[in-house]
Amino acid sequence: MSSEQLSVDLGSVSKAYHIYRNPGDRLKQFLSPITARLMRRKTHCYYKEFWALRDVSMAIRQGETLGLIGRNGSGKSTLLQIVCGIVTPTSGSVWTKGRIAALLELGSGFNPEFTGRENVRLNASIIGLADGEIDDRFDRILAFADIGDFIDQPVKTYSSGMYVRLAFSVIVNVDPDILVVDEALAVGDARFQAKCMHRIEAMRHAGTTILFVSHDVSSVRRICDRAAWLDQGKLRAIGDVVQVTGDYTEALFSDGAAEYPRAAAPREAKVDGGTMTTDLQVPMEGGYDAQPVTHWGSHVGAISIAGVYATDGRRADLVSVGDQIAVCIRFRAPHEVDREHLGVAFSIKDLKGGDLIVSTTYDHQEQGFRGGADEYTVRFLFRNPLTSGRYLLVAAIEDRSSPQIHYYEYLEGAHYFQSYSRSDLFGMFHPDIQQVVEVGA
Repeated sequence: MSSEQLSVDLGSVSKAYHIYRNPGDRLKQFLSPITARLMRRKTHCYYKEFWALRDVSMAIRQGETLGLIGRNGSGKSTLLQIVCGIVTPTSGSVWTKGRIAALLELGSGFNPEFTGRENVRLNASIIGLADGEIDDRFDRILAFADIGDFIDQPVKTYSSGMYVRLAFSVIVNVDPDILVVDEALAVGDARFQAKCMHRIEAMRHAGTTILFVSHDVSSVRRICDRAAWLDQGKLRAIGDVVQVTGDYTEALFSDGAAEYPRAAAPREAKVDGGTMTTDLQVPMEGGYDAQPVTHWGSHVGAISIAGVYATDGRRADLVSVGDQIAVCIRFRAPHEVDREHLGVAFSIKDLKGGDLIVSTTYDHQEQGFRGGADEYTVRFLFRNPLTSGRYLLVAAIEDRSSPQIHYYEYLEGAHYFQSYSRSDLFGMFHPDIQQVVEVGA
């Protein structure tokens, strides 16, 4: 790919920090080369190296939105700081094209003693705007931030939400070529977050290159073209946003899976008097799709059937708005599990991976599994509220014995199906709504 098509190009970027046990070791390290030279001995090292990033390479195309995901401490913020030029890499090359505007740590770039008005001018000038350009954009910045008379107060008096409002308003109104947004948006209220996401979407469609960091996988899937997963400073995966975020979610929830013994996968299941294989390589009526987005858990193979079914019992690849449908999940319960905390869940997602409909038996304790049977079939019955589009089904067997859910099996993409309407409907859902028109007061 030519440089004309790129906005960011990182080549084998690494960053090491020196970790000292106590402040005095910094002085010793500074003096160590001098004393070693005078005393003709080997230099002593008083620090340990911590590698925040190791050999990270990626190329981001112009106009692309890249989601950066990973646990806390994985190197995401360090990578963004390197892209923005705030931090210099220990090794590797960094190339960027155009004006960069970044919202990183809360309050970064603001002088707490300056007023909001003064900080707007300071930040805009640092990004590269001339005084005349700042004047032209100032009213737009104030309107978007919506902090009223606080604009003339020192920012040290601001709440965290006001900090973010003003900082985000500056970076989205300076027309950047590259927009960098870290987790700072998470502190805003719901109304402002929606406002920010709307503006990010608009900038994305206008061709701005965006680096977006969030722990909210659904947000990354909704707005990003690709995703990059950092793990302990290394680039674990980069590519299709649904696949990478799915693998990342699997890694998050599979921690500690070794504590749970893996059950043998059942090869056959009885369905309405017939026998059919549930081998993932053989897609057959009544099983589940052969190529799920992600498929993992401590007891993979427990689920033998997962799909959306019509009232006549047939697997439904095409359903109409308002049709009565059933999500059916048949599974073999692991023998050693606590049935009291066993849950069966489904989710219907759009093709970007955003959850649209979610339900679990654990929300309704009367739907328990205390009978001790080996195999169960769970049916979730409802009328299809989804307007025209393509969707996928997630089926999951859960252990709900602790606040952090453990998954015995998680099957994302168990069934791909399409919903349609005979008339033009707007929005994503079309529930049964009664309309009443009254004349007069």
